[in-house]
Amino acid sequence: MADGKNRNYKITGVVAVSIAAAMWGLDGVVLTPRLYNLDVRFVVFVLHLIPFALMNIFFFGEYKKLTSITTQDWFTFFLISLFGGAIGTIAIVKALFLVNFHNLSVIVLLQKLQPVFAISLAAILLKEKLHKGFILWASVAVVASYFLTFGFHLPDFNQEKNTIYAVLLSLLAAFSFGSSTVFSKKILIKYSFPTATFFRYGITTIIMFFIVLFSGTFNQFGKVTPENLLFFLIISFTTGSGAIYLYYYGLVRIRAIMATIAELFFPVSAIFFDYFINGKMLSAVQWVAALIMIFAIIKLTGRATKQQSS
Repeated sequence: MADGKNRNYKITGVVAVSIAAAMWGLDGVVLTPRLYNLDVRFVVFVLHLIPFALMNIFFFGEYKKLTSITTQDWFTFFLISLFGGAIGTIAIVKALFLVNFHNLSVIVLLQKLQPVFAISLAAILLKEKLHKGFILWASVAVVASYFLTFGFHLPDFNQEKNTIYAVLLSLLAAFSFGSSTVFSKKILIKYSFPTATFFRYGITTIIMFFIVLFSGTFNQFGKVTPENLLFFLIISFTTGSGAIYLYYYGLVRIRAIMATIAELFFPVSAIFFDYFINGKMLSAVQWVAALIMIFAIIKLTGRATKQQSS
């Protein structure tokens, strides 16, 4: 009986992580690109403002913890919000806007390089040891990402300028989200996930408020169309805060390596939605490169997980 409950517990975890990952794929190629008519900084501000306003209804009690958070923890929260909220989100949203509905799945797939940066930064900042195969599999993933983007030809800096910029921004997003993951490891030792998420969204909203204020883009409120508002609300309730909570609901029920495999629904769903909704399909070379890159990331994450548990 206990084994059956444990199995159902794990199955629930895998399903939750898989659904969350698929929702992120939907967001990257279907939802967020529909906000392309608005300024990127304004979009990121609103994408954090709406979920944070919603969280205030359900998690208002989190404000009681304001006085107990140390200066060091506030700084860590700020770094999580700066990299995972502001910089990372601005970079990936700008990348999606730049390609103008072309190569959306490629831009989304490049985010799978996040573990390369997360493991590297964990070694530098948290003094975690790199496993023996790290350099090999990280190199394979990076090389595969090149062929995923450009195939067998060299990039044309004149004809593919926007694509190159989008790729660089996608890599910046992967680095930023990887950095946020490392800082989150430190903060989640002391604080629960709801607390960490509440203050992450709150601080990111404040950061983006000042970015929007000093960039003079508050006038974008007057440019928000009914369609924009609809997508803002859909993202906020589903692929934004909703997917994050669903992901962590599942993550606490399964091992990291199982989560990594379940997260494959992210690139798979991105390719699926890009084909059936946008009519875009990867070339044969890109398919092979994507599979090799994902395999390398699984090897990286699997080895890192074994090393941490040993």
